[in-house]
Amino acid sequence: MIAGGAGRSAANRGRSKLSAPARAGLLFVLPALVYIVLTQLLPVIYALYVSFTDYSPLNRGAPRWVGLQNYRAMIFSREFQNALWVTVRFSAAVIVLNVVISLGLALLLEGASRALRWLQVVLFLPIVTSVAAVSVVWLLLYDRDFGLLNQILNAFGLSNVGWLNTVAWALPSLVIMRVWRGAGWNTVIYRAALQGVPREVIEAAKVDGASALQLFRQILLPLLRPITAYIVIVGLISTLQTFAEIYILTSGGPLGSTTTVGFLIYRQAFEYGQLGLACATSFVLFVVIFALSFGSFALARKGMT
Repeated sequence: MIAGGAGRSAANRGRSKLSAPARAGLLFVLPALVYIVLTQLLPVIYALYVSFTDYSPLNRGAPRWVGLQNYRAMIFSREFQNALWVTVRFSAAVIVLNVVISLGLALLLEGASRALRWLQVVLFLPIVTSVAAVSVVWLLLYDRDFGLLNQILNAFGLSNVGWLNTVAWALPSLVIMRVWRGAGWNTVIYRAALQGVPREVIEAAKVDGASALQLFRQILLPLLRPITAYIVIVGLISTLQTFAEIYILTSGGPLGSTTTVGFLIYRQAFEYGQLGLACATSFVLFVVIFALSFGSFALARKGMT
């Protein structure tokens, strides 16, 4: 009897490891967990399976297992290689220009009067505006015949530029639009970081005779390195996933000059009907984003130590 009672008490203790509040918390979390599993985890697992098949809505019958065939076809495809090169150029240009312009604007606003500081509200507006709406506005600005930019060029006696219709200008036009949209958000982040810089450090450097350039290079830049790393990583993830702007402004053209990997995935799935190939490209893009983000974060941490 004593042994039986001890066994039951041990079992009860095992069952009561979670307190009542903890069990209630798990109960509240359960719906969100089920939602995440059903809408995110399971689709990702299924997409991984599809990437190893020849699944296509154009084919009748069950998908056929093809192993790594989709991955091989993607890697050796000239279309993918071109899209990868376009993505690298697009991401690098947007990130570098965003960092330089937003940091410059933050420094200007730091020394500006209180009235001019309201400019950061104006700079912040593009990021909270719908991507589709912003893209349509820029589509009108870039119009070859009636766009505002070409009207300005005509006022100076210059000829019209096919901003979105020529290989030379299509990608730079997208870069300009993306930098305009993201610079305000990054400026606000840099402004907050600059306000956290100890004033006594700045004053001590000025007393020691440091010039404005020395102050910027030797004090501000090292202190802003964590924020810069954050902006680079977030910008990298964002630019690699760019789709709506390309779809509305150029549809990947002309001649594939603005077809990024993200837009290529859309084409493979919905224009070519090759869902298996599209899923394979998606997972390659995921690996690239993860590797670059992890590498950037590791380099940033190494630089801070």
